Amino acid sequence: MKKLFTRLFVSVLAFLVSVLLVQTAPAQEKMDKGKQARWEGNVVRSNKDKSTLTVRKVGSSLERTVEYDSSTRWVSQAHGSKKVNDIDASQVKDGDRVIVRGTWDKGGGVLHATQISKRLSHSPQ
Repeated sequence: MKKLFTRLFVSVLAFLVSVLLVQTAPAQEKMDKGKQARWEGNVVRSNKDKSTLTVRKVGSSLERTVEYDSSTRWVSQAHGSKKVNDIDASQVKDGDRVIVRGTWDKGGGVLHATQISKRLSHSPQ
């Protein structure tokens, strides 16, 4: 009975470790320095003095810092629409849903944004 319990425990542990590795591998893959990257989520903090946004991935507790500068393109787009509107940084507020495109820094923790797209939700009818 003890051997059966040990085997069951080892099997469950191996399964959990493999699931965690599979879930984190794509995130690490996308953080390669210099490669085009994408991060989507809700703005939880913005700091205009440092030109940064903290964006939390939807359905997760993962947060990444997004740095922007004068070359960053700011746009908005409604869900399902092909029309893209140019906006400025002041139109993105905490709580807004954004999709950020850019490149990761060397450590993979900061995304240098080339484009920040504010997602506009469906309007209630």
